[in-house]
Amino acid sequence: MSKNRVTRRQFLNYTLTGVGGFMAAGMLLPMVRFGVDPVLQQKGDSDFIATNQKISDLTTEPTRVDYSFEQQDGWYSSEETGTAWVYKDENDKVVALSPVCKHLGCTVNWNGDKANENHFYCPCHGGLYTKDGTNVPGTPPIAALDVFPTKEVDGFLHLGKAEPR
Repeated sequence: MSKNRVTRRQFLNYTLTGVGGFMAAGMLLPMVRFGVDPVLQQKGDSDFIATNQKISDLTTEPTRVDYSFEQQDGWYSSEETGTAWVYKDENDKVVALSPVCKHLGCTVNWNGDKANENHFYCPCHGGLYTKDGTNVPGTPPIAALDVFPTKEVDGFLHLGKAEPR
């Protein structure tokens, strides 16, 4: 026998410490991975979202374009939808406007008010915007509609994140 005998008390202390360490590691590792893994995942190629709208089909009349995209929140993935008002200006440049009113966040419509033709109209409080998204003085909105950056990929419209003017 060796001179360094392990007493019962030491044996229990070592055993309980080892088991407790494994249990703590079993609880902490998933939490660390939950926090670190989304940061290490590879991001998409672009911040632009594809739509089904062909650029060649756009006219000078604003058209409502609905689109959908996958949104990742931590581990939860969901399909979100969005809308933009898109048209070509007099220079044949594509303009995409956010439909969210800058007054209280209601949704604006093109030619939604028969008394104000060729304007974006907010039905919540009677807000008006001109065709280029500028707010009409004397109506509730305090700022112009946000603008989406646009690009063309294979003849289809792609929208970026809406930016304030």
